[in-house]
Amino acid sequence: MQHALVERLSSPVPRYTSYPTAPHFNESIGPEVYADWLGRLAAENRLSLYAHIPYCDRLCWFCACHTKQTLRYEPVEAYLKGLHAEIAAIGARVSREVSVTALHFGGGSPTLLRPDDMRALKACLEKNFSFAADAEISVEMDPNDLDEARHDALADIGMTRASLGIQDFDSKVQKSINRIQTFEQTRGVVEAARARGVRSVNCDILYGLPHQTLETLAETVRAVLSLAPDRIALFGYAHVPWMKKHQTMIDEAALPGVVARFEQMAMAADMLVSAGYEAIGIDHFALPADRLAVAARQGTLRRNFQGYTDDQADALVGLGASSIGQLPEGYIQNMPATGEYLRRVEEGGLAAVRGYALTEEDRARAFVIEKIMCDFGFSFAALAACHPAFSGIIRAEAVGFAAADRDGLARIEGDRFVLTAAGRPFARTVAAVFDAHLASGRGRHSIAV
Repeated sequence: MQHALVERLSSPVPRYTSYPTAPHFNESIGPEVYADWLGRLAAENRLSLYAHIPYCDRLCWFCACHTKQTLRYEPVEAYLKGLHAEIAAIGARVSREVSVTALHFGGGSPTLLRPDDMRALKACLEKNFSFAADAEISVEMDPNDLDEARHDALADIGMTRASLGIQDFDSKVQKSINRIQTFEQTRGVVEAARARGVRSVNCDILYGLPHQTLETLAETVRAVLSLAPDRIALFGYAHVPWMKKHQTMIDEAALPGVVARFEQMAMAADMLVSAGYEAIGIDHFALPADRLAVAARQGTLRRNFQGYTDDQADALVGLGASSIGQLPEGYIQNMPATGEYLRRVEEGGLAAVRGYALTEEDRARAFVIEKIMCDFGFSFAALAACHPAFSGIIRAEAVGFAAADRDGLARIEGDRFVLTAAGRPFARTVAAVFDAHLASGRGRHSIAV
């Protein structure tokens, strides 16, 4: 029965790091609209920044990020020149009364940058934006890139959270995804970050990888636990070779089926909870004192393009090629192709090429979907208070789904629509019930579990 349910409910659906999702963005939202939206940010807004470094010195075959491999540093230098120009162009349009409360460096591999380039990039950001004294600064790290000089530079730019992609420590699995990274390397990076005062360490683990078994995954989980990270993300590998051609290098015959993936996820989650971590949403775990766990307990957990976060900023500006931002009016995405991105910003313009202007119905459905993904349910009263025009329609959809649900995924409890324990692993599938855009068929997605 469980196997049949997993197979049936694992149909591809969005990951819901936004609503509407990126396939529904359109070209009517460009530089002019973006400039207007940026100019509307005021002192009462809190701003989060995301800076994208779309380069790696090796290409991991499992990766679904916008990135490219380079063995030369010259393309990175040229890109940084353009990134500085975009930072200045956007900073000129944002009031200095707007406070930056969070900064995330993602990739690609931000730690590929030379130490002085890391410092110069942070200095450029500080020159063009107003940072809060307690702003969180997180960096995605590849242990293969790091040396003492880079560790010192990360300390100099004020990194407060180190995020390490581990995926799996099994050598056969690593070889099959072209991600060779030893436990000793990883432990050294964690120790170096903590020695320099970093107070939060996040580790990413993947399940559903080629040649991965319950036994090999359990060994990886035990090794990660020995590092005592503050947060652990347990992601399912998203096999999307139609989007990322390098994933064709992965042997599809070696990938576990949906039932095996579900069993891997459940086992790893049980191990993490048994080790004292609190389950956060569908794929995160945190120690009880961590800010993410506190936010989950207090009902303030959020979800954005980086996944789960305790960041309460009401605007996110994406910097760099392919970056996506979210402002009160809607979403905006930069040109993905680095060459065209550089041409646009070096001519003094903005690199925005598409986006989405939110309607009131979109805001109501986004509220519901985010609550399902973060809190596994939502309050009808809270929905009505925030979005009265569409609360009745969405409430009827929720009541109808609960009444017709024969799988025990969700139910109505007083004022709330809630997912059951059985339904929580399928939160993406339940959230899709409230997605008014999904039926349009735009975009292809990874499987739900």
